[in-house]
Amino acid sequence: MSLKELVEKYVAAAGGYGKPVSIAALGISREETERVFDFLDEDYHISRFFHFQNAAGAGSGTSFQINGFPQTHISIDAEIRDIL
Repeated sequence: MSLKELVEKYVAAAGGYGKPVSIAALGISREETERVFDFLDEDYHISRFFHFQNAAGAGSGTSFQINGFPQTHISIDAEIRDIL
């Protein structure tokens, strides 16, 4: 999956940039989600636009392991459009 495709899925799920959305709402398999975000999170020029959250408690959503850390939500800054 390309960065552009991932960002498009995020914007569709969140309704815009900068809004936290459940990572599961992106509709990507667990394996691909963890693999893609692991890779992108290691690239400073991309990862600085990503903001992961681990919402605790009931109803917080599915947890994914992103570079060894549990994460349930993501928000992406609109400035990522500059590198797409």
